[in-house]
Amino acid sequence: MPSSRLAQLSQRMAAVTLLLIVVMLALNAALWFFPVIAGKDGWGLGFALTDRQLTDIVDKAALFPWWQTTGAVVLSSIPLLALAFGLGNLRQLFRSYARGEYFSSESAKRLGKVGRAVAIWVLLDFLCEPLLSVWVTMNEPVGQRLLTLSVTAPSFVALFLAACISIIARILWQASEVDSENRTFV
Repeated sequence: MPSSRLAQLSQRMAAVTLLLIVVMLALNAALWFFPVIAGKDGWGLGFALTDRQLTDIVDKAALFPWWQTTGAVVLSSIPLLALAFGLGNLRQLFRSYARGEYFSSESAKRLGKVGRAVAIWVLLDFLCEPLLSVWVTMNEPVGQRLLTLSVTAPSFVALFLAACISIIARILWQASEVDSENRTFV
């Protein structure tokens, strides 16, 4: 692939990554403020922690007071902010690739941040789920309040990918250091 095509592709991917960050955070908030779009009668949209919590309470969530809805948005957004940080680093990585900076220690560091952010996203998703489940059921009568905790196969896949990305980033960083040393000898 010619480098100009690769640069254009990298620029497009940087734009798509930014769009993904914005859509992900906006969709999460929209699902709480307009839960009908998450329901079976709506569009069936859902995203991670919000999807797991809203699936069974769509009708009740539409009746939440504003403060409870806002709290649900905040709690469900905490893991997504970690993911958004990782995607922001991925966007910067694509932007540096678009400038032709393929083999730099900075690029390897950015890739490592992507891997760490994905791992933190999974951890925060796991930690925020019980808090969110208590939050959304706190106004229910005794015996109908929930404390949920989920360990899903996609979480293990995300952790595996995060580990792979982090290891590849470390290998690329080491390779860029060797390349830098070799350039000083030439």
